[in-house]
Amino acid sequence: MRRRAFIAALGGAAAWPLAARAQQPALPVIGFLRPSSAESAVHLVAAFRAGLKEIGFVEGQNVAIEYRWAEGQEDRLGEIAAELARRQVAVIVTPGSTAAVFAAKAATTTIPIVYTSGVDPVTSGLIASLNRPGGNITGIYQVSVDLVAKRLGLLHELVSAVTTIAVLVHPPNTLVAEMTTNEAQAAARSLGLEIKVFPTRTSRDIDAAFIDIAHQRIGAVLVGADAFFTSRRVQLATLAARFAVPAVFPIREYAEVGGLMSYGENIADTWRRVGVYAGRVLKGEKPADLPVEQSAKFEFVINLQTARALDLAIPPGLLAIADKVIE
Repeated sequence: MRRRAFIAALGGAAAWPLAARAQQPALPVIGFLRPSSAESAVHLVAAFRAGLKEIGFVEGQNVAIEYRWAEGQEDRLGEIAAELARRQVAVIVTPGSTAAVFAAKAATTTIPIVYTSGVDPVTSGLIASLNRPGGNITGIYQVSVDLVAKRLGLLHELVSAVTTIAVLVHPPNTLVAEMTTNEAQAAARSLGLEIKVFPTRTSRDIDAAFIDIAHQRIGAVLVGADAFFTSRRVQLATLAARFAVPAVFPIREYAEVGGLMSYGENIADTWRRVGVYAGRVLKGEKPADLPVEQSAKFEFVINLQTARALDLAIPPGLLAIADKVIE
């Protein structure tokens, strides 16, 4: 009897660690929503994870991340956001996509949402105010669309003889497309330029736009700030080179794959800050009380290799103000 009691007690003791593990709470889950593919944002996801780590969260150790990529099918964002809401994730992040944050907003009014977007979050109805958002949404306001005039000015300084400039916009992202068009038209009037807007919904539309730009002999291109274009940056840089059209882009990632020049926020830093904000929410802070921040780092990048291929001489004044020159 004593031996049997000892074995039973030993068996119970051996089960303790298993029971303890079974009672451990599940990791909090971040729902990650993007309209593009994973391949187009590898370094940006790394920046997001770095932000989480800064505030004490490491994927797989004390937080889980459910990645959802729409693979360029923006009409699926609503369905995917609703699935994340049903999954009852702890927070939904929508970095760098206006369409994604509005899809998340439509899917839930209770789950915290941390976003980045280039549209004014107050006038677009995302939040009540920058200092006190007041609902379940907070994040980073990307001052990107507001920089259209600056980009157009840089392009005009580079190719001052050009009088007509093409502007590429993505109509499904209605707010950004309209704002980009309005900003470009206003800036063009002040510079004495003409703007021709090319709406593009698909990769084929981008190809067709550059063919049309070449046929019309339009001298330069400004690409709008949109996640759709970012995920197709290699295509855009390649087409601009093929048709020998000087182009200005919204972020450095374009210049790094062969685009002529870019001016805009440091998007990797913005994604890092989204990770920090997501971590703050996981620690209990409420989006309603977390002020929406604005882009903090901006950079002007010139690709000299592309300039030489286009037989363009970069004015010394532009080279002097460039934050990075790709040789």
